Amino acid sequence: MASNEAEHWWFAGRRAILATLVARLIRLPERARILEVGCGSGGNLDLLAGFGRLDALEQDATARATAQARSGIAVGAGALPHDLPVADGAYDLVALLDVLEHVKADEASLSALGAKLAPEGRLLVTVPAMPWLWSAHDVVHHHKRRYTRAGLGRTVAAAGLVVERSGYFNTALFPLAVASRAFKAILGDRSGDDEMPSPPVNAVLKTVFAAERHLLGRLPMPVGLSLYAVVGRPQAAPA
Repeated sequence: MASNEAEHWWFAGRRAILATLVARLIRLPERARILEVGCGSGGNLDLLAGFGRLDALEQDATARATAQARSGIAVGAGALPHDLPVADGAYDLVALLDVLEHVKADEASLSALGAKLAPEGRLLVTVPAMPWLWSAHDVVHHHKRRYTRAGLGRTVAAAGLVVERSGYFNTALFPLAVASRAFKAILGDRSGDDEMPSPPVNAVLKTVFAAERHLLGRLPMPVGLSLYAVVGRPQAAPA
């Protein structure tokens, strides 16, 4: 992952998607305070730092060191749901990007992250979608589950939070992914999908994936390989 995430079509395309989600769907104040939880080897840190003052947490020591060396950002040690050594009520944006599916206690994790939000703060969550797409890819990546839009909404509600916007993405490549995983299942291929394709193929896939940013929040996608949710804290009822 660390060697591929700069150029691999999925990582590069997803960064374009994430930038659009933050810019279009989340109103951040000037000098916003931002936290990425589970930053991995740091592929999204430069992107997020462009929106405000960034803190980051990562459980794995090797990934943490890589992220810090690449970004120059001090990456703290932390793990969901309860080992989060940052202040409560402090962040305008908390980013949880393809992390929740790795955590057994997903409701408790979302609840703990909700406590880190400022009163008008938002939590941006991305997860793999469609449980029926479960494959060797999920096993290789140590996933606990995949989500539907409704299922993620129930998990967020159980955590005491509110989904403000949600939707599927990575839709254009959905048929190709379904066919590829079905073919691998027939052949008994247990490999993941992380190999770097040839430069021309990689460029085409990146362009197709990133192009979906123009539709995000404007045109609902009925299906997709991934799912996003913009999550807030419940608003107090007026007195």
